[in-house]
Amino acid sequence: MLEVNRLGEQVGAEMFGVDVRDLADEDFAVIYQTWLDCNVICVRDQSLDAVEEFFAYSRRFGRLHEHPSKSTRHSEYPELTVLGTDKFNADGSLNEAVYARGGENWHTDGAYDEVSFKATQLYALAIPSTGGDTLFSSMYAAYGALPEGLKDRIGERRGAFTYAGRSTRSAQLLNPEDRDWTPVMHPILRAHPETGRKGLYFDPGKIVAVEGLEESESDDLIDELKTYMIQPEGQYRHKWRKGDIVIWDNRCTYHKAAADYPPEEDRIHWRVSIKPE
Repeated sequence: MLEVNRLGEQVGAEMFGVDVRDLADEDFAVIYQTWLDCNVICVRDQSLDAVEEFFAYSRRFGRLHEHPSKSTRHSEYPELTVLGTDKFNADGSLNEAVYARGGENWHTDGAYDEVSFKATQLYALAIPSTGGDTLFSSMYAAYGALPEGLKDRIGERRGAFTYAGRSTRSAQLLNPEDRDWTPVMHPILRAHPETGRKGLYFDPGKIVAVEGLEESESDDLIDELKTYMIQPEGQYRHKWRKGDIVIWDNRCTYHKAAADYPPEEDRIHWRVSIKPE
């Protein structure tokens, strides 16, 4: 029997008592609505034997999309990214780009695509003895914290987003031929297409500029928006267990990996990026 527990004050819920490989439509409807309500959810105690089983459950949320980082795609399943493998270089040194992936700053996945990512889903195969949590925060809470004058100043302005943003460091996971990215535009104050709630759609590592502003003014606004992104009441910290399947809504959620686990231990996840149908 499906059991649902709320976790964070505004963000986060966990589910017990179901096997995602054999999930009734009525149970999935509860899972999906809880996800819309809570931004990020975890289905506990899963045991998947094959990638296809993970894909079948993930496709109930939308269309699987190949991540632009080709080097970490699964060799047989390009829609699948395997996180946490190949952490060490040939000389034995730690590859920080792999170890700390997703831990550089708060972000939302897929803002660099014209059709931005609906969701990201991870399945935990190996968990370290300590550390390695994933932190989440609500765009709704960030929007609610914005002063009215700042909301008016932003208005209908859009942000220009690329994979690397204003830095070149973020592009090192991309193949050289994929690093020339044409910016895409998204409203900074954006209504969620399913809930209708407004959020601060923002990624400081992916945004290049704010539409209609001079470079210095745009940079100042980006720096100002960073200070409102993370609100204490809108946060949830997920402590992973092996067998967790976690999905978050990129349309209303920021996240960040805690790159603090022992490098010699495994922290391995299957990951899929999901777009609207």
